[in-house]
Amino acid sequence: MPFFLRVLSCSALIFGLATGGLMAQSAPPPTTVTVVEMQPQSVTLTTTLPGRVAASAEAEVRPQVNGIITERLFREGAHVNEGDPLFRIDAATYAAVVQQARAGVTQVEVQVKSAKTEVDRLTELRQNNVASQQALDNVISTYDSALAALEVAKAQLNTAEIDLARTTINAQLSGEIGLAQVSHGALVTASQAAPLAVIRDIDPVFVDVTQSASDLLRWRRGQTELDLADADRTVRLTLADGSGFSETGTLTAAEHNVNPQTGVVTLRMQFANPERLLLPGMYVQVEMPVEAVEDVYLVPQEGVNRDRRGRPIAWVVNADNVVEERQLSVLQDRNADWVVKDGLAPGDRLIVAGFQKTGPGATVTAEPRATQPID
Repeated sequence: MPFFLRVLSCSALIFGLATGGLMAQSAPPPTTVTVVEMQPQSVTLTTTLPGRVAASAEAEVRPQVNGIITERLFREGAHVNEGDPLFRIDAATYAAVVQQARAGVTQVEVQVKSAKTEVDRLTELRQNNVASQQALDNVISTYDSALAALEVAKAQLNTAEIDLARTTINAQLSGEIGLAQVSHGALVTASQAAPLAVIRDIDPVFVDVTQSASDLLRWRRGQTELDLADADRTVRLTLADGSGFSETGTLTAAEHNVNPQTGVVTLRMQFANPERLLLPGMYVQVEMPVEAVEDVYLVPQEGVNRDRRGRPIAWVVNADNVVEERQLSVLQDRNADWVVKDGLAPGDRLIVAGFQKTGPGATVTAEPRATQPID
């Protein structure tokens, strides 16, 4: 071979080796993605229901005697205790009736004393055969009538004293009292329709929600009771502004009646309300347990996408560090996660970050997501 051909062959060989080396050096490394390892667990499914707050107890303050309001003894909107005086009614007339009844008792007591003396006298005379049995029977009858009249007089005095005591209207319930509906000088009547004020006990409070009758059947048949035997039965509350209520509650009762128009049943929950944040009539949302499910996965919502048909999918890194696409069966959301029943296996590494630079079939480098710090 001529000399110049050997030189060209060597040059071509050297150029090819250099080019191959450069191409090998310029090949990009596998894309790094962030993954979370999936493990099955038991989860309590919940449902969110709208509801209204109601006072646990309510008492309407009404007068039991007639008269003019002379004084209001409470501060509107304040807390009152059972037995605290709230209003005073002009008591002059009722005090006079008490004095009259007391005098009537004294008068009858004199009659009883006189009749007793007469009975004792005739009893002694009868023992000496000086008075007749008929005369003794007559004075005994008079004495018995006087005793009965004394009981009537005492009852009248007791009634008058009760009416006098009712001129001071006391709280029959401990709680928060609302606005006064009458002022000084107003005429009130016994058992009138309009209350003078309303007292509400708002610690604890009730929250009434509506549930479909079909869901209630599960409770009645015991299925939910069985499913939730070892699960979290806590009932949580979301306020109208979207914030969560700090206290948790419990289901206390269910109405034994289905609304024929809507097909729903009213359920009642009880919540502690130490800060008086919940007020009667307030709109809230209640998150209550429905059933407990086994072998499900809590999948971060950022790791779930949708295909062209809107079905939930996730990308998983297999043992060969290759991305696979999985179609998921989502039961419901739970805070920042999806509750997934099917589509994953124990130990799957689910991609939660790094989607933009990879896809199904690509080789990647998987890095576990750092544990979120606990505040």
